[in-house]
Amino acid sequence: MAEAADFQGTSASPARRWLRRTGALLAGAPLLAGLLQLPAATPADAAGQESPQIASSAGSVSVAVDSLSPSAPSEGDTVTVSGTVTNNGKQTVTGAHVDLQVGPPLETRSAIDTLAKKSDDLQGPSSEKVGGKYTEKFTALTPGVAEPFSISVPADKLDLGDDGVYQLAVALSGKTSAQPWEQVLGIQRTFLPWQPEETGTRTKTTFLWPLISSAHMAAETGSNEQQTPVFRDDELAEEIAPGGRLDQMVSLGKGLDVTWVVDPDLLASVDAMTGSYQVRSADGSTTPGKNQEVAKHWLAELQQAVTGEEVAALPFGDPDLASLAHNGTNVTGSLNHLKEAADAADETVDTILHVKPSTDFVWPVDGAVDPSIVKVATSAGADKVITRSDSLQDNLSYTPSAARPIGGGTTAVVADSRMSTAFQGDLTKASASTLAVQRFLAQSLTLGLQTGKQRSVVVAPQRMPSVSQAQAMAEALAALQGGNWTESQDLTAAAKAKPDPAANTKVPSASAYPSSLRKQELPRAAFEQIARTQSKLDKFKVILTRQSRVVTPFGRAMNREMSTSWRGRGVAAVGYRDGIESYLNGLIDGVKLIQKSETKLSGRSAMIPVTVQNNLVQGVEHLKLRLTSKNPTRLKIGGDSYEEQPVTVNGGHAQSVKFTTSANANGQAEVVAQLYTEDGQRYGAPVTFDVRVTEVTPTVMLVIGGGVLLLVLAGFRMYTQRKRAAAREAAEDDTAEADDETDGPQSQAEAQQNPETSGARLEQETEAGSRADGPEQPSDPAPDTAAESADPSGTGERVDR
Repeated sequence: MAEAADFQGTSASPARRWLRRTGALLAGAPLLAGLLQLPAATPADAAGQESPQIASSAGSVSVAVDSLSPSAPSEGDTVTVSGTVTNNGKQTVTGAHVDLQVGPPLETRSAIDTLAKKSDDLQGPSSEKVGGKYTEKFTALTPGVAEPFSISVPADKLDLGDDGVYQLAVALSGKTSAQPWEQVLGIQRTFLPWQPEETGTRTKTTFLWPLISSAHMAAETGSNEQQTPVFRDDELAEEIAPGGRLDQMVSLGKGLDVTWVVDPDLLASVDAMTGSYQVRSADGSTTPGKNQEVAKHWLAELQQAVTGEEVAALPFGDPDLASLAHNGTNVTGSLNHLKEAADAADETVDTILHVKPSTDFVWPVDGAVDPSIVKVATSAGADKVITRSDSLQDNLSYTPSAARPIGGGTTAVVADSRMSTAFQGDLTKASASTLAVQRFLAQSLTLGLQTGKQRSVVVAPQRMPSVSQAQAMAEALAALQGGNWTESQDLTAAAKAKPDPAANTKVPSASAYPSSLRKQELPRAAFEQIARTQSKLDKFKVILTRQSRVVTPFGRAMNREMSTSWRGRGVAAVGYRDGIESYLNGLIDGVKLIQKSETKLSGRSAMIPVTVQNNLVQGVEHLKLRLTSKNPTRLKIGGDSYEEQPVTVNGGHAQSVKFTTSANANGQAEVVAQLYTEDGQRYGAPVTFDVRVTEVTPTVMLVIGGGVLLLVLAGFRMYTQRKRAAAREAAEDDTAEADDETDGPQSQAEAQQNPETSGARLEQETEAGSRADGPEQPSDPAPDTAAESADPSGTGERVDR
């Protein structure tokens, strides 16, 4: 890591302190000689001769520096140090007093790190007490009770010399009943940057101000025309509400010279909240969202804050580049999702914030890179990678500028790791926040004093600072921008700055990537599930009449599935991916075939209907329904083993499609109905049903035809016979009448004269009449048969003839 070069020359102030210390030693020499002649004292007595001494119960009193104002004083300022002291021991401390101590300058950046690790160590580096009236006394410190203190001292009384970072310690001394001599019972060290006058070459500093959150929106939308969005929870409303994390980020960043680094997904989510939206509860139900005004206010404040400032837009959803590079590149379509996320960034930010963002930058997690991460980052179209100096390390005695050419037209923008990590951890306590602010300023000033050359430095803090971390960042940045050794610069300018020829430009190998970060990455299974969801979406969208209503929300949801915010939240990440895939499956199942029971075919040919149900709110098209016979020798469909017909169904409706069938033999035939897309891909589950064929063989048809023919012939014969009989009777009647008229009385006389002849004629007439009125004979034709019954021949579904 880069270290600060040693300062040149010796200041007057250290020289004066050296003379005072030498004089004190010379004046105390006779006393020391006298003491050496006395009998040996007990450790307690000996310790009591010196003031103050380090207590055997070191650290029994905690000292907290809650504020230091101003953070970077100049000549004429009054430095005020405030905080609390708490007796953590079991005995009351008497004669207690708080003093300020100033140590020698810290000449290197690593010295600052060392002191920060031992900030409350009684065995730490010594310092000189300011003394005089600049102290605060306590009669007694009761165990467990915190007592406040505040000491104000003019800067010129601190005896500061040359420009640099000085150790400032707040020490509490006192006595206890067990150790009745004055001793240091607690101490807290911090840093005091001293740059009273403007430097000739100011360090150009770029501070990234991140507006990033986790994924809150689901893929689900309402069925109305506006497609009401659905949120997985109401946490985003809490973040943008007054006092929330994102509200503080906007209000604190508004007055600072920063580069806003924005995840477009956050903007899109808040923008969706400005209208009607739904929030899913723990039980799966949804309730109307009520934070429209909060969302509108936050966006208005953000629009005002970014006016005139640089905005860098990350790819939509802030995808995890390292996870993608290490586990996703071999999964089909993963890089396409990254490209889509990058393409969506520009339009989203421009539409909502009304500013043209820079989309040339990508930001891997913690700025850690290796060749595969750089390759993936540039595949999305970005040519600038924000990394960190603990990843792309230098072996120099100073900190070089941030911009580094790393090959292929790609620039690595190397953020300073010490300054970037200064605000991590729990900063809810004022003492921790104050120490972080002073340490940040100390690192910045020491970096600027390393050389006489102007450099460009980038600070990339954690992605999602807490409220307390954001407040500490804002306090430090305000002090930095009000100081005398830096000037602000935006990210684009830092990336274009002239690179230091001595700086390292070699990207570290894959083996150098931190194992702690690898353990948090999205696994390969995550990208495989995303690919599976995309494949289902591709098949589904081709049948939709309004594809954008489905493609856009699911596309954005899959971008969120790749977000860096899932690191350390593996269970939640799996739940989010499962929820999206499950919802898509439900939509796909909304278009399906209705199940059919056994169908009876009681004829040689018939129409078989198959019903397609569309439960979606939009129509579907570009579908084909194929009906296939598993036994085409018995049952043919459309003259072959199968037939296809196009399908178009309006939203919320069902459509029946009829297929022509022809039967060749009695029995049962299995039939399969299956939907296909126009490109031949199966859609949905098939429906299988049986068709039972009856009374359709050629023999049966021949018997039926023969029976009909016999009936026709019998009827015709009966008709002709009756016609002939009627004609014969008519002829006989005519003959009888003629005889009567001709013969008259003569005939009767003849009858009387020839009784045999007349008797024979009478017998013939009587016989004929008897035949006409008598019972039917076996040779007569049979009567007409009844019509064929129309009742069902059995259970099952009949089809149209």
